[in-house]
This record gives sequence, structure tokens and C-alpha cells, in this order.
Amino acid sequence: MKTKTEPAARPSSSPGESPSSGRSEVHICFRNVTVNYASVVALREINLEVYRREILGIIGPANSGKSTLLRCINRTLDFVPGAKVTGQLLIDGQDVLKVRNVYALRRRVGMVFPLPVGLPLSVYENVAYAPRRAGVRQRHELDAIVERCLRQAMLWDEVKDRLDILGTKLSGGQQQRLTLARALSLDPEILCLDEFSIAIDPVTTMRIEDILRELKQRMTIVLVTNLVQQARRLADRTAFFMAGRLIEVGDTENIFEHPQCELTRRYVEGDFG
Repeated sequence: MKTKTEPAARPSSSPGESPSSGRSEVHICFRNVTVNYASVVALREINLEVYRREILGIIGPANSGKSTLLRCINRTLDFVPGAKVTGQLLIDGQDVLKVRNVYALRRRVGMVFPLPVGLPLSVYENVAYAPRRAGVRQRHELDAIVERCLRQAMLWDEVKDRLDILGTKLSGGQQQRLTLARALSLDPEILCLDEFSIAIDPVTTMRIEDILRELKQRMTIVLVTNLVQQARRLADRTAFFMAGRLIEVGDTENIFEHPQCELTRRYVEGDFG
């Protein structure tokens, strides 16, 4: 196979069409998105579509821009001094890089970071915090939200009798799942997962993957993972990034079995990482 290192992404399907689910509606659209951290280019001219109610896997070696891509979607790059984003990032046709009500955007986009960042609150209040801020006041409604989200995060059975303890007192893996429950508490339309399984044991990881397949029926999921086999198990489509560029995107089986770029083939076969 001839080596191909072109910076432009090599799509495996026609624009606007998801090969795994037929023609599908575009939910998130990156148009020539470039991100700079001062003089460092983290993402370069990214053009990428994410379909509604799909799981899009994002793979690539370290410093490929994968986490930066997620932080664009819910504008947490706003917190990074010196970060500059250009281009357009559309959610349902609206350029979220220009919206003024960033809090409303973040209610639509749940985010789970690689390491747990628990609020210094009880387990219950960690999950109830965002719904309270959104105006939910009735205790029975909050109770139902907390139980639903903890069940979805595979944590309910472990904490249901100690909801009043500090979330920071849980184990690392439990805190990671608590972070997932908190991200689900506003029933987001988009869920961004950045190495969500880094602190979770393999058995629980597989159980949460089953939950993500169910959640896909009502939300769009963007999954950054360094575990290429996790992308292969979960993702409808997979995008391969390297050095801030989108190298190739397409149906997951095509990316793993018939990649169009030599760099993609070498990465998924473990030649480098």
C-alpha cells in the first residue's frame, strides 16, 4: 500500500451519510476549525461532521488534538489562557463559538474528563447540583434524577445507602462514574467522553459501554479513547487524528479493516501510539 500523509481527512462515506445507519442528520459540524494555544497549533483546519444519535470514536496518539476537539464543543476552552479558536462549530446549525449564553450550551453538552473532578459535596448533591441550578426544586424529582443517573453510571448499587457521604471519599473509579452521572443529570443531547475508562476496572468499563449503546438512542456521543479496541467495539464511525490534523474518518469497520491512509493502518495495528 502506498504511504499517504496528506493533511486532509479521507472520508470513507459521502458527506451527510452514515454508512452504519443510512442517511442521518448532522448534529455537530466543524468547519475549518483551528485552535491555537499561544504559538502552538493544537488543531488545524478541522472539517468534521457528527451525526445525530451516533457514537463517534476519536483516536490518535498523544498530542493529536483529541481532547481539544471535545473542549471546543462545550466551550471549556474559554477557561484556557491564550487559547484561540477560529472557524465555525455548528450544533443544529448554530455557531456555538459565537453564542453568548455559554451556560445554556453546557447544559446541552455533558462532559466527562479523563480523571474524576468531584464537587466537594455529597454523592447526592454532586448529581443534583446541575438540576437544582436549572430550576428543579421538588425533592421527588431530584430523587428520581439522582437514582436514574447513578444507575446509568453503574454506581447506584454501590452508593444507594450512603448518598450523604462526600463524593471525594469514593474510590477513584467510583468518582469517575460519579462524574459520568453528573454529566447525565441534565439529560444532555450531546455527551463528550474523554478517556472515561481510565480509572475504571475492565468489568465496569464493559458494563458502562453497554449503557452508552443504550444512551445512543437518545443522544449523540463523542468518545475520545486511546484504547483503539474500545473505539472498535463502541463507535459507529471513527476519526483518526495526528499532530492536530484529521487524517481519516469513516465507518469504524472500514477504518480498522480497510483504512485509506497508511498512517491510519499503522496506528490501528499498533505500529506507533
